[in-house]
Amino acid sequence: MAMFDFLKQKEKDRTPPSLPEGTVRRRYSVTGRVQGVGFRYRARYAAGQLGLTGWVENEDDGSVTLEVQGDPDLFARLFDMIAAGGYVQITGIQSKEIPLNPWDRGFSVRGY
Repeated sequence: MAMFDFLKQKEKDRTPPSLPEGTVRRRYSVTGRVQGVGFRYRARYAAGQLGLTGWVENEDDGSVTLEVQGDPDLFARLFDMIAAGGYVQITGIQSKEIPLNPWDRGFSVRGY
């Protein structure tokens, strides 16, 4: 029946989009005065300005976790922009490189 032809559509192309050369993804654990001071929203704004993707989330131990993907030369600027507000006080940053996510779009705040 022609009415159900849409059910026979071809498989969607599941080839991941290509990322710019040199793109990396890192998970950061940030300590200091980083909760209750607008850290996550500053991170979202700064990442958007810099064209970085990923997410940020508060942790139960008082730290903040970020996954950031993009040009690694911009990651230090991201943290400078977050800390520029005054209330945020970063005392420690740990990072590890993790696999890229070619489907990542935008930068989100998790755990409202």
